[in-house]
Amino acid sequence: MTTTYNCTSDDQRAEGLQHAQRAISEKKCIVMPTDTVYGIAADAFSPLAVTMLLASKGRSRQMPPPVLIPRINALDGLATDVPADARALAQAFWPGGLTLILHAQPSLDWDLGETKGTVALRMPDDHIALDLLGMTGPLAVSSANRTGQEAAQTASEARLQLAESVEVYLEGGFRPVKGTAAQPSTIVDATSTPFRVVRQGAIELERLREIVPSMLGIGETIPAEAEPAPEVTPAEVAPADQAEGSAVEETAQETGVPEASTESAAPDAVVPDAPSEAAASEAPSEAKTE
Repeated sequence: MTTTYNCTSDDQRAEGLQHAQRAISEKKCIVMPTDTVYGIAADAFSPLAVTMLLASKGRSRQMPPPVLIPRINALDGLATDVPADARALAQAFWPGGLTLILHAQPSLDWDLGETKGTVALRMPDDHIALDLLGMTGPLAVSSANRTGQEAAQTASEARLQLAESVEVYLEGGFRPVKGTAAQPSTIVDATSTPFRVVRQGAIELERLREIVPSMLGIGETIPAEAEPAPEVTPAEVAPADQAEGSAVEETAQETGVPEASTESAAPDAVVPDAPSEAAASEAPSEAKTE
């Protein structure tokens, strides 16, 4: 039976968090607020729960959800070979609207989807989300909406889209603020250098470059160093019809995000909503996911 709790009331908040914790332990999905948008959450270590999350959103395993964590020191438990610049970004913007795609710990027993050995991690800046994460541990979280629809900014909006596929809805009011547009987290791929923004969201590129000056924005490439052209004689120039060229195609997967993608969902999650809020990690096809 689906239940909604008004978490602006202390009594309902405590009861709602307990029910949400119980639902997570039973491999069911819940909806909770984050600092970006509302997210649909499930046990990150349960393949069944993650499958239910993806099915609720109408999403395939090719768009894995991000993972929300309750504290920064959970980073090393879920990711490996974390670069110093990634730690610096986490210190600067966590809790907050930044999702980092990192190499996942190979020893972890989880299945977030087709992550290719990565995980999208975020620590949200929301008291309700952090309280629940403190009770449950890391959660796979994507934006609380059907794929292709607008990200929910209240639990009631999420319920209109997700209905009975969710056990518990935690209503905490508008996210981020009433009257403002839904905004997902910014997703940064930190699995190679230079780091690259794969989804623009709550944290602007200029702010990221204050911490990591070499950060690439969406569509940007590494600038080639100018080199003097070698001197050649006409005899050394090949005919035009013998010239060869090549093209490099770059692709980015959502990991929200969460609901990414996207809030992962986290808030989105994971693209991994990146992807898995993820990631991730989770440019993404669903622009408003965690």
